[in-house]
Amino acid sequence: MKMHAHILKTAFVLTLAAAIALPMSIAYAATEKAVNSAGKIDMVAVKGGCFQMGDVEDKTLHEVCVSNFLMGKYEVTQGQWQAVMGSNPSRYSSCGSDCPVDQVSWNDTQEFIARLNAKGGRQYRLPTEAEWEYAARSGGKNEKYAGGNDVDSVAWYGRNSGKRPHKVGTKQANGLGIYDMSGNVWEWVSDCYLCDYYKNSPKNNPEGPKCDLRRVLRGGSWFNTAKDSQVTFRVRDNPDFSYHFSFGFRLASSSKE
Repeated sequence: MKMHAHILKTAFVLTLAAAIALPMSIAYAATEKAVNSAGKIDMVAVKGGCFQMGDVEDKTLHEVCVSNFLMGKYEVTQGQWQAVMGSNPSRYSSCGSDCPVDQVSWNDTQEFIARLNAKGGRQYRLPTEAEWEYAARSGGKNEKYAGGNDVDSVAWYGRNSGKRPHKVGTKQANGLGIYDMSGNVWEWVSDCYLCDYYKNSPKNNPEGPKCDLRRVLRGGSWFNTAKDSQVTFRVRDNPDFSYHFSFGFRLASSSKE
């Protein structure tokens, strides 16, 4: 199923209402460090472990173990993208430098990461799908959304977003102190999509199947339903697909401080 077809179908069932946001005077403090220079991207140390990845209803539940890694505290922002790439591709550029960059393809993220890593220091990458889900689940917990079971407290999605993305870090963080893993913008992960791989992946540090086809996105967005923001919900699209206004990403790293 093509990603754009999924989004168009989803749009018909959305009931878009006024945004239900945390007070900006409180929430904005969480974003101040998110717009540092590109070499100072805030990362959260995630202690590895084993967890039940997948969903019972979809018959994809299976045990997966991940090693220690670092995950971006926030989605990559427009300010960070501008600092590295010299331009801002976002349709919602008026949202500001501490809003998530949008309208980027998987291939675009690889170019950003290559340029960022060329600056030296910590080496960044996209998270694997297993790392993403483990971190979204606050370290492998049985959570419906990234931070608990109350979608409105942790996610900007179709019902509460006011038809637009929002500054990173303005919803409640999950149990690891990571923001917006449910909602705001879809997040590309490193894994290629292949039918049945998700439920049959290797137990230890799965990196996705080998292929040159569609890549996986996780987390839902401000445009989509609450269901799309669940930590087990997955979609996929072509790696060169960049024109959708709800595609973004966050960084991961295997390196230490």
